[in-house]
Amino acid sequence: MDDKTRWNAKHQNVPMPNSPSNIVIKNVQPSHGKRALDIACGTGRNTHYLAKLGYEVDAVDISDYALSQIDRTNQIHTIESDLTNYSIASNSYDLIININYLERKLFSSMIEGLTNEGILIFETFITAHEAGYHNPSNPDFLLRSNELPTAFSALKTLFYEERDNINMYGEKVKIASYIGQK
Repeated sequence: MDDKTRWNAKHQNVPMPNSPSNIVIKNVQPSHGKRALDIACGTGRNTHYLAKLGYEVDAVDISDYALSQIDRTNQIHTIESDLTNYSIASNSYDLIININYLERKLFSSMIEGLTNEGILIFETFITAHEAGYHNPSNPDFLLRSNELPTAFSALKTLFYEERDNINMYGEKVKIASYIGQK
């Protein structure tokens, strides 16, 4: 099954979060300007939140089904793309968010895609070696400890933490949260 088909099925059949991510709610204010990129936006929970705050949002996802669930407004531009081949335009975004998704090939273009003083908010799963934690079956989808501050060392780190969390299925997971500024 190709990625688009798999993600379309997942968005149609598996419950997904529909409220904005806490890290986004708590941290969009330091961003200067109003142009944002939501990487792997899904059905737009963070996209809609940013648009309500006045951002013009480019919402990118591989799932045409997920993108069809996003409100069509002048502030939201949906982009259907396989993120493994996606290119972020240089110096284009005041805010880039990447929540619950990992494509390391995008790291350098995320940095380049930020405007001067632009903010990157990145949060996803990190490898948990201890018993009792849920890890995705593919370790390529998990960050390593301290990977984000190292990968984004060209940015000024405003916040970083690794913490335990409970996912929407009640499973114990580890999360890494990073906020950086260009």
